[in-house]
Amino acid sequence: MRITGYRTLSTLNHWGRPVGDANGFIADGVTEVPVVLLETDGGLTGVGLGAHGDAQRIFPALEGQDPRAVTALYDRMLAHTFKSGHAGTTFGTIGAFDMALWDLKAKLAGEPLWRTLGAADRFVPGYASGLDIALDDQELAEHYTAWAERGFTGAKLKGGLDTERDVARLTAVAEVLRANTSAPALMLDVNEAWGPHQAVRLLARIEDSIELAWIEEPVRRWDVPGNRAVARAARAAVASGENLTGLEQFRPLLAADALQVVQTAGVWGITHFLRVATLAHGHDLPVSPVGYHANPLAHAAAAVPNHLVTEVQGTETPVGVTVDQVIADGGIVLGDSPGLGITIDESAIGELDRTGAWSHPDGPHVRPATAGLRLVPAQGPVGTEDGS
Repeated sequence: MRITGYRTLSTLNHWGRPVGDANGFIADGVTEVPVVLLETDGGLTGVGLGAHGDAQRIFPALEGQDPRAVTALYDRMLAHTFKSGHAGTTFGTIGAFDMALWDLKAKLAGEPLWRTLGAADRFVPGYASGLDIALDDQELAEHYTAWAERGFTGAKLKGGLDTERDVARLTAVAEVLRANTSAPALMLDVNEAWGPHQAVRLLARIEDSIELAWIEEPVRRWDVPGNRAVARAARAAVASGENLTGLEQFRPLLAADALQVVQTAGVWGITHFLRVATLAHGHDLPVSPVGYHANPLAHAAAAVPNHLVTEVQGTETPVGVTVDQVIADGGIVLGDSPGLGITIDESAIGELDRTGAWSHPDGPHVRPATAGLRLVPAQGPVGTEDGS
């Protein structure tokens, strides 16, 4: 079997609520979901979800190759871009193709990817995550009540703009989750909104009021001494890594004991997650995938020995996308469909008459000029912001 071509699509996810973080939010809750379809001469098509802006540049590394050689082809894609580097959209495109390759490999074996990767259990423990910074108090409680009804005992909130608001919201969600446990696991994600000295002071203020399992991205993703300083001062673990691309970016952080929970983004692909998980395992650290549509990394999470918990951001699926899994019992129950269990309805996607808005100037993918530089809480529609 040989790889013969690819197609790229873009569909939409309707979150049903505003979604975002300390950097901004999408008010209408409609965002784009890129899709890659990898074609073979054997009639099978692999599905990958994630950015495909560099598909034309990356695909020559795959054309004519046997898709079963997944890890070798991953390295071939990296080698194909070594002069210009593999960060950002390039790494995302490699990840989307890699996801499609693993989907093909499991389909060729006639089994779900979690079995191909050697997992024994189809259940993947999860925590609830609402990208919820723009929700008011009632909306927040209603949102996490729905998660509690699905058996979840942990939740991650977006924050970092106002410590008093963060504590109040964490407390409210803890009360909701106590329907399932006397000690809910609470995480706070500030999405790199703090400077190192801010992070130490503001996190101490939060931890005086509530126990956190981890603080996520308290400072810039590459800041080894900053993350280490937070880790030394905090009772909570420091979690980060979703925006790091390649093992070379993780090594200095792990060598300095600057992270206690190692994360990877769902859009960076299966092979990247597996390699990061192995690196983390070598440091006796847990790994936790950051959520993405259809939870493709859940298959790989089920197969690694140091998986802690997977972020689950929603129960809806994008337009034209179906997935063989169930969100229940506080996690993801993977199905038996071959591959990732993801099916794409191209006709439904073709009928869409609008685009999504992750890259909107007010959205969470655009870093505000004042991030890390605020002295007082900033007034705004999603609350206020503490600085130092």
